[in-house]
Amino acid sequence: MDKQSPNAYCSVKKKFNVDSPAFKPLAPITNGSSSGSKAASISPQAAGAAIFTPKGASAGNATPPVHPREASTEWINNDIPEFVPGGFEPHHLNDPTANANNMNAYDPFMMTSTAANSFNHSNGQHQTQLHQYSQDANSLAGTAYFQTANNFSQPLQYHLYAPLGPHRENLLAYQRTAHDFFLPDALREDLQRKSEATLQTLPNSTLPAQVDHFHSLVPLDTNNQKNATLFGYSTWVYKAVSSKDGFTYTLRRLEGFRLTNEQAIRSVQAWKRINNGNVVSVHDAFTTRAFGDSSLIFVTDYHPLSKTLSEQYFKESSMLIGSHNNRLPKQYVPEQVLWGYICQIASALKAIHSERLAARLLHPSKILITSKNRIRLNACSILDVTQHDTQRPVTDFQQEDLAQLGRLILQIVCGTASPTLNIPKAHEQLSRSYSERLKDCVTWLLASYPPPATTPSATSPSSATPELSHNIDTFLTGIAPQLTTLFDNTLHAEDALTSALTRELENGRLFRLLAKLNFILERPEQSPSHPASLPPPAAAAPGAPPNASAPTATQQQWSETGERYVLKLFRDYVFHHVDGAGAPVLDLAHVLAALNRLDAGSEEKVALCSRDEQTLFVVSYREVKRAVEGAWTDLVKAGRQAAGRS
Repeated sequence: MDKQSPNAYCSVKKKFNVDSPAFKPLAPITNGSSSGSKAASISPQAAGAAIFTPKGASAGNATPPVHPREASTEWINNDIPEFVPGGFEPHHLNDPTANANNMNAYDPFMMTSTAANSFNHSNGQHQTQLHQYSQDANSLAGTAYFQTANNFSQPLQYHLYAPLGPHRENLLAYQRTAHDFFLPDALREDLQRKSEATLQTLPNSTLPAQVDHFHSLVPLDTNNQKNATLFGYSTWVYKAVSSKDGFTYTLRRLEGFRLTNEQAIRSVQAWKRINNGNVVSVHDAFTTRAFGDSSLIFVTDYHPLSKTLSEQYFKESSMLIGSHNNRLPKQYVPEQVLWGYICQIASALKAIHSERLAARLLHPSKILITSKNRIRLNACSILDVTQHDTQRPVTDFQQEDLAQLGRLILQIVCGTASPTLNIPKAHEQLSRSYSERLKDCVTWLLASYPPPATTPSATSPSSATPELSHNIDTFLTGIAPQLTTLFDNTLHAEDALTSALTRELENGRLFRLLAKLNFILERPEQSPSHPASLPPPAAAAPGAPPNASAPTATQQQWSETGERYVLKLFRDYVFHHVDGAGAPVLDLAHVLAALNRLDAGSEEKVALCSRDEQTLFVVSYREVKRAVEGAWTDLVKAGRQAAGRS
């Protein structure tokens, strides 16, 4: 306290009563330290003082020794035992030579459940029940924060709406509509049309009812004109269902084919090994007389609503002999689409040539478009059977595959499928409308091999052995930039389909929840275990009101009592919601929000009111979910008991 003048001190002293006791403060808690009566003050001259050096400190040992400081005894309570964790040894603190690993011997995550149970039993406590999310430290192997540990991760929750990206639409929550919870309209309509085409049947058909183990034949040909120019036999295409696995397949029939060599039809076995996304898989080939003649049947995968390149880019009359193709309007095809076709066919030829086979038929009418810009080679194995006696090396057929690919691109560019295509004019038209790189690619494909004087380029490589360099591997090397572009587009398409699939994943989960609710609600029996225990309602007495025969409290239905009654009120809350005027509320967002909270078991409260407004329950979604699981368990047990009695 600062000193004051005597007059001021006297004026202050006069205000106190002389009889009042003197003020005596308690002893300050110093925790082992002491302080002077006067507050310490630092002079401004202390800034320039010399550095303090304790006595006994040498120049080589600038750091003074650390003296252990004794803790104050005022904070020690002997009545409370000191907590010592399991596996902790205090002598580590007093032993300066202990290993650093031993210093960290205690790990709170290494305390096993067995040690914890023994600790509880030794203290006379009851065994603690493990929580459903608790982890066993032994399985973590010392990696308490390793997120991929098996027992450390929580179980998967099926109530999470987590749409996968990437998301191109930057919409806020209130801007989303009900369509955002389902598949896009275009994709859903396309899938439904394909499903409808797969299940299509032909009543009163004159086709055979059974062809080997296939039934329900439906013709897929768009015209009834016979054309034997490609295979040498008239061909017909059907859709049929296999009685072995129930799947739908495509049957291609070669009319009037007589098998003279068993090795010819065995050549189809090699095509079964071809597994490529741009080749229609071949499953089997056999002969039959179900059509009234000797026919050869090829069994391949069925791709509903697929079109051929001829149907996509050429008029139907262009496939007929003697048609005036020059008078038909030409459809311009973007260059990126052409590069996509080239890359996909090259991928298919790579898979075929790797098995020492050849496609031998790259015709616009035998290449399917199964989805947007997605093509597949079809009917590749037929010529190996029909022309099995042809003695030519496989390498010659593989060279023809490359030439047919170049010819196919020129046909698409010129908009004609005429077999008498003018190659020089087609090249000129290709040069006017497309890039020089595409022209070089087609030129390299049409050449039997690159001339030695040709300057090597990305699409026209040359080598000391031209015959060996003119193959599918060299061609794939030349179109590597286009392959990367196609691969990137494929990844984007996969992301879009995966994002759409997550929406239907949530819808399937909600469907299972609705199925459980409908199994439980409005059941007529009194008990699921005794379905015949519900007595028939008594006949109404003459003159009695209509509700006199209603069941009593002991005759109420099982679904109307107990926790099932809460589920009935919840059903009314979700689907029979009305506004203040009593008009029905058809809000899909309300249905989705309520069902998701129910499936998640949220702690959020909901008010459930009966239809007569005489009963009101305020329950949480977790309680409603517990009621659903309990009632569902009763039904499952009743079904098993009934199956056991039968």
